[in-house]
Amino acid sequence: METTAGPAVLYQKLLLWDPSLESEEEETSELVAPDAWRPQDASGNKAGRLPGAWARLVAALLLLAVGFSLAVRQLHTSGGSAAPAPSGHAHPPGVYHHGAVVSPAATCSRLGRELLVAGGNVVDAGVGAALCLAVVHPHATGLGAMFWGLFHNSTAGRSTALTPGPARTLAPGLGLPSALPALHLLHTHLGRLPWPRLLVGPAALAQDGFLVDTALASALAAQGTDGLCPLLCHTDGTPLGPGARATNPSLAAVLRRAALAPTPDLAGDALLSLLARDLGLEGPSPGPAATLEPALQLPVPQGILSTTPSPSAGPELLVRVEAALRPGAPSPDPCPPLPQAPGSPGSSVLATIDSSGSVLLLSSSLNSSFGSGLLSPSTGVLLSNLVAESASSGWACPLILHGGSDDTEADVLGLVASGSPVVARVMTRALISHLAGPQTQAQQQQQGTTQSPSLCGQGTLLQVAAHAEHAHVSSVPSGCCTFQGF
Repeated sequence: METTAGPAVLYQKLLLWDPSLESEEEETSELVAPDAWRPQDASGNKAGRLPGAWARLVAALLLLAVGFSLAVRQLHTSGGSAAPAPSGHAHPPGVYHHGAVVSPAATCSRLGRELLVAGGNVVDAGVGAALCLAVVHPHATGLGAMFWGLFHNSTAGRSTALTPGPARTLAPGLGLPSALPALHLLHTHLGRLPWPRLLVGPAALAQDGFLVDTALASALAAQGTDGLCPLLCHTDGTPLGPGARATNPSLAAVLRRAALAPTPDLAGDALLSLLARDLGLEGPSPGPAATLEPALQLPVPQGILSTTPSPSAGPELLVRVEAALRPGAPSPDPCPPLPQAPGSPGSSVLATIDSSGSVLLLSSSLNSSFGSGLLSPSTGVLLSNLVAESASSGWACPLILHGGSDDTEADVLGLVASGSPVVARVMTRALISHLAGPQTQAQQQQQGTTQSPSLCGQGTLLQVAAHAEHAHVSSVPSGCCTFQGF
């Protein structure tokens, strides 16, 4: 296993949406449509003209029909996750012409898609969706969480890892927040849109309110509301259920301050000062230093595997894959259903991809559900209990399979999993299944030798791929996550 050398490449992809295309289409329709209302002979000359009244009536009826058709089309597409293809042909769910986002929360997938449509790249979409999840999924992630990331730049054929730095303690049993500086670092070097643009949506959700989804409601029902009121409670102290509206004005203020801060250090210092005041500490502790560094890599016959370095589970993942790919090696051991050990870290994941093959995978964790369960009143942040003793980061091992730096046109595959103490085993089986090809997979299914990766982890597995100039996204289990793309 080797690491690549050299600095990170600034990712500045072309706009995914080109306004000039829209203007060209409008000009064409203005020129073609009127001629289509009048008969022509074989040479293209107009055969005759209808009387003025009849011509106006026919034109009005045609315009009415076109308007009705467009209205029906709008109603039809507004309920789905896929935007209509520019050429007019349709794709199955999870296949898009330009780019896509997949995350555990529908609101955040939509926000990521909006950033793509606005001209952002996959880093903008991923960071924006991650900040959104910090608001709407406080049981799994947040500004108090630790983030690992893996980015592949299809233009340069290079992969970069986001490493959060060593876990540190803010107070006994409380992890020091590191999400804001880590995500800001990722965006500063690899994003495209202005940083404040990424915080507009999450801040509005925190201020104006968001609807509690099934995942958050289930976590609340299992956890109870001790320490989480009034943020996630009714006035009588009972937990909010699905569809209830929750607000977090303190967190909205933190996000707005982060958007306006001239440097990420100032935003982080302001957050730590408020946390220190809530906890009665003398002053904020220094934050962990997130870094961007070359991804850990393993050459394989099908291309290059990239993942995150130690102390994540990335090295363990590559060892497992390398052993499974040796000639004559048996297939990976089946993954029996394993109950998640008490206290084993849970995590949240998301993925973004564009049709050129640029990918961002993000994995974050508060350690336990709702972290420490301590809500900071001044910031609206739930602090994690992911401290040095528990920060093995075995929950983090995003994986990307891509061609070499001289093969930027090759297909790209991204995998990221959550919610499992055996996540590296889940990822290995998913990758081997992908490399086996459809025919081998069909043979294994007939023999009953395959098993769904979800059985290994009781969590989620996200898969994104770029193939034939399209972005493909899927998840296991299929109903766990929401796809949004165009």
